[in-house]
Amino acid sequence: MQKRKIGSLNVTTAGLGCNNFGWRIDAAATQAVVDAAIDAGINFFDTADMYDTGHSEEYLGRALGARRKDVIVATKFGLKMAEGKEGARPEYIRQAVEDSLSRLGTDYIDLYQLHRPDPNVPIADTLGALDELVKAGKVREIGASNFTAAQISEAEAAAEAAVPKGAARFVSVQNNYSMLHREPEAEVIPECQRLGIALLPYFPLANGLLTGKYRSGQPMPKGSRGDAGWGPKVFTDENLELAGKFAAFAESRGHTLLELAFAWLLAQPTVASVIAGATKPEQVKANAAAVTWQLSQADLQSVG
Repeated sequence: MQKRKIGSLNVTTAGLGCNNFGWRIDAAATQAVVDAAIDAGINFFDTADMYDTGHSEEYLGRALGARRKDVIVATKFGLKMAEGKEGARPEYIRQAVEDSLSRLGTDYIDLYQLHRPDPNVPIADTLGALDELVKAGKVREIGASNFTAAQISEAEAAAEAAVPKGAARFVSVQNNYSMLHREPEAEVIPECQRLGIALLPYFPLANGLLTGKYRSGQPMPKGSRGDAGWGPKVFTDENLELAGKFAAFAESRGHTLLELAFAWLLAQPTVASVIAGATKPEQVKANAAAVTWQLSQADLQSVG
């Protein structure tokens, strides 16, 4: 599987989102999914401290075991874990990273990401604390999530102004991006291009709508996210119709809608890896296989 850069990190173009670990699948099922990912050549695992209040990190660390050194582990901090345990204050960051390291069963995190901007803390203060963690060897690279282009620019300026020079800077931004949600194209992607920052799309399959199991005019599959009422802004008639058109395009070229969703994202500027979640080994295998399709310029123009 091909690899792309996130700062100094070399990550596979298919990654594994670990948000299902804990609240949707137990430790044994997590082990099976992680094993399948590694067997398929995936080396990039993305989680967060607040996914099932720490259980995702615990299950991931346990599943990796001695293979930890062979993979890239990304996690996030900043969303509320408990009363007083949230945000991007330097003192909280120092606590949050120790908690994550303990749950993951490791002594370093490859990519440590601020889950969302904290309007109450100057970004320079946050970056200063993260730089300390990098210098201490507890974190290799740092990233952000849910940042606007202006916030990305502000963070870059703060890192540039830091003394001494060479302080840690955000090397990635993880935002909502898919064939059905293209907001980052207006400002975030151009800013990432300007600064050499990798983009990590979350919800790359639009809450499952781009997996191919949903069809316009047909009932939602039983037990699916659509059936459970997830993402009402995603499962609209308009999006279902668009997904059908995308599926027809993919099938005309001997591929699935899921493969098109991955290939399309990987054809976009600065996208480093597609980190879709999975609850079963066969889903991981399908995701890993999807990154082999490289779209031509004519394909991209046809998709629109």
